[in-house]
Amino acid sequence: MLRFLTAGETHGPQLTAIIEGMPSNLEFDFDLVNEQLARRQKGYGRGHRMQIEKDTVKVVGGVRHGRTTGAPIALVIENRDWTHWTKVMSVEPVEGDEAKRRIHRPRPGHADLAGGLKYNQRDLRNILERSSARETAARVACGAVARMLLGVFGIKVAGQVLRIGEVEARRIELPIDELIRVTEASPVRVADKEAETKMMALIDKAKKEGDSLGGVVECIVEGVPAGLGSHVQWDRKLDGRIARAVVSINAFKGVEFGIGFEAGEKPGSQVHDEILYSAERGFYRATNRLGGFEGGMTNGMPIVVRGVMKPIPTLYKPLSSVDIDTKEPFAAQLERSDVCAVPAACVVMENAVAWEVAAAFLEKFGGDSMEEVRANYENYLEQMRKY
Repeated sequence: MLRFLTAGETHGPQLTAIIEGMPSNLEFDFDLVNEQLARRQKGYGRGHRMQIEKDTVKVVGGVRHGRTTGAPIALVIENRDWTHWTKVMSVEPVEGDEAKRRIHRPRPGHADLAGGLKYNQRDLRNILERSSARETAARVACGAVARMLLGVFGIKVAGQVLRIGEVEARRIELPIDELIRVTEASPVRVADKEAETKMMALIDKAKKEGDSLGGVVECIVEGVPAGLGSHVQWDRKLDGRIARAVVSINAFKGVEFGIGFEAGEKPGSQVHDEILYSAERGFYRATNRLGGFEGGMTNGMPIVVRGVMKPIPTLYKPLSSVDIDTKEPFAAQLERSDVCAVPAACVVMENAVAWEVAAAFLEKFGGDSMEEVRANYENYLEQMRKY
């Protein structure tokens, strides 16, 4: 079973991730992890934190001489901003002025109050430090390791922004490699240049007004064989697991596959994908309205999944809140933030989806070494060819 855990706070010394279940002899691509971390920090509308942090990974376990050993992989991402927070975030008791950094005014839309009530914390910094989207850097690093595995078997992952606020981008059909190239060159990760200009102008307007913007992002996974996931139990359905992973990303509030919620407006003849067969391709679908899934399993078509991100709740024109000490109303306390993190969230979503696909891949073709996984995979492809 492939799994990971992360630890660390937004202003602590580092983020740590432990990956368990990755087979041995996978060539570890350090540049790939750092590239994904750098992609997460880009995007029009990001805040000043991205000018401080230059995320890179340090591998401190599970890799030797450039290859995985089968042992747990330990990843560390240092927080450069830690130098300004050593007393505030000290693990040892502190006295004096640093106590003034206590947060007692919960911010609407954040985990502050719910977490404070749950964990009985009078300093809400103990909640926001972990609930911060900074944690997604560790998830991106884990997703990058998953991409290494998928890449060996020709599986590619791409993403694009489809909406920021009121501006919707046209869906431009491109080969996946071209989509990656075009969106990577865009400050807002869109292929539609007209929408790109409008999105950037809207972000500028929101920044001037002290507001924030959300949007919709899409992830595409190509090269996935049919049969990942399972119909036999609810928690083995891969689309369900991907949906959980996407909604677990900070500020994501919804997910859909293929034509998604549009399916509720159409008759079945305009929703389901007809099955075709050719000697070259084997079984395939005439369309991909269901986003690559039937019965919780991949059907051999590209996975197409979208997620909606709400506007970031930290605003420079703060909403009303209530002081947990005095119970009096106040304007919510400010923490530095982004105006729009949708382009960055697209990168996080790509890697969250990559992780779930890799986990399902290893469940299907699992082995303790890459050689064993490859043998299982090739045997399955041969089985499908004879079907």
